Amino acid sequence: MTRRRFYAPPSAFNSKLDSVILASEEARHLREVLRLRVGEEVYVFNGEGKEFHASITESRRDSAELKIIAQVDPTRPESPLDLTLAIALLKGEKFDLVVQKATELGVTQMVPVVTKLADIRLRDESDAAKRVARWQRIAVEAAKQSGRAVVPTVTQPVSFANLVNAACEPGSKRLLFSEREGRSLKATTALVGTATRVTALVGSEGGWTDEELNVAQLAEWTIVTLGGRTLRAETAAIAVAVLLQHIAGDLA
Repeated sequence: MTRRRFYAPPSAFNSKLDSVILASEEARHLREVLRLRVGEEVYVFNGEGKEFHASITESRRDSAELKIIAQVDPTRPESPLDLTLAIALLKGEKFDLVVQKATELGVTQMVPVVTKLADIRLRDESDAAKRVARWQRIAVEAAKQSGRAVVPTVTQPVSFANLVNAACEPGSKRLLFSEREGRSLKATTALVGTATRVTALVGSEGGWTDEELNVAQLAEWTIVTLGGRTLRAETAAIAVAVLLQHIAGDLA
């Protein structure tokens, strides 16, 4: 039987971890969409890897209280690959799609990147915050659907230079995917296959400037291509997640 799963952040659980409060959107879904009643049993996960079997003790219009019965294993394990997917900013629905599919594919973190040829420009910090909040909600819903108990983080947008020049953690591999001036992914399989942490940077539909490629190479990023066909940026981002999870993660 498919689990009826709900999300609640760690702060929504009481100190004894024996009860949890579902916030407005989750509570309305429980009450108005699934039409669940007091006494029925559900599952709730905290976005950080823990999942619980619970029963409904109170259901109101904008909140619901659940009694924790027991901690359980999530329906789907997490990938052994700690994969950060950095994506140049794309127009609304395209970026939404990448967030959804990357979450389903086990990505750990997503980083929106401001590049020279990005499809959109952020107006101000408020605009950025609204977009990130939307993307984080999409990640929550995708985690619920795919059985993950971990919700990947969507960070605040960063500049290309800040991302590329950030210090590289020991054991981490950094790959920039480009239509030109790169090695094939097959040629880098040995490099990637031993990694437990990878950051993959995928460009906008406008591609990379020569300056950006030079900066990445100087910062010791590996430039990789996906072959001869030109892919849309959102297609490339999803393909990269699939391929890296196949090479170094848990996608058979």
